[in-house]
Amino acid sequence: MTARLGPLRLPNPVLTASGCSAAGRELHQFFDVARLGAVVTKSIMMRPRSGRPTPRMAETPSGMLNSIGLQGPGIDSFVENDLAWLAEHGARTVVSIAGSHTDDYVALARRLAGHPAVSMIEVNISCPNVESRGQVFACDALASSRVIGAVRRAADPAQPVFAKLSPDVTDIVHIARACADAGADGFSLINTLLGMVIDTDTLAPALGGVTGGLSGPAIRPVAVRCVWQVHHAFPHLPILGMGGIRTGLDALQFVLAGASAVSVGTAVFGDPTAPVRVLEELEAALDARGFASLADAVGFAHRPLAARASAS
Repeated sequence: MTARLGPLRLPNPVLTASGCSAAGRELHQFFDVARLGAVVTKSIMMRPRSGRPTPRMAETPSGMLNSIGLQGPGIDSFVENDLAWLAEHGARTVVSIAGSHTDDYVALARRLAGHPAVSMIEVNISCPNVESRGQVFACDALASSRVIGAVRRAADPAQPVFAKLSPDVTDIVHIARACADAGADGFSLINTLLGMVIDTDTLAPALGGVTGGLSGPAIRPVAVRCVWQVHHAFPHLPILGMGGIRTGLDALQFVLAGASAVSVGTAVFGDPTAPVRVLEELEAALDARGFASLADAVGFAHRPLAARASAS
């Protein structure tokens, strides 16, 4: 079950998803977070941020909308408290970073460079780019390239840099190619889809911020498609897959599509033990299908039919 995300070697392929369990403390009361491949933190910004107005969450069929707005304590408090806590409990840590300017990302990468508790950096470029009139970084190849290139140059060479991409684009491979050319070590696929709910009693948007990010099982087919397309285009670059994973068989779809590891997010709201349960179910599913290792299953669905038949 060993997973590899570029130069990073993890004991297993199941991680948390950014934004669904802060920095792991909430889940630690249900299981030892060090059992997971790694904990992916909520996106951290340079300064404390209060987030968007309430209401911030709305339930949808097979999913949920969130409009949290990257609320957080800022990098200094995060390093002193959350990162120190994760290190103390033996958890491997993937730090998600976010910003409004390229300089924000560079400053965050430099702040984390060389920190022994940071295993990897996930660059959340699905944020509005203040430098370009609020356009989301990940919806523009040039903006994505600039951020990823700047982070890769500023970050510790030993820390893999993964670009977290948005599905709200016409061609996700085009954005991925720009990130790869800029030095991305891999990809996190996918971020939430932009959505909206209108309350038919109040006759107004249900969320205080009007729109929000759609997550949960409803987006899984979109996420699997994105993983498939990016792996097909860049089979040499690892992918951390996410989007509606509730079971080990859900996770297996991502692996077969080309993900080297997966993140479990929204499922923890209904089942806080979901990450460790998914890990156990994924291991059983791989064994039942005759795979000797996780690595043998990564991208397996891309093989020609004859090759898949002979392997099984």
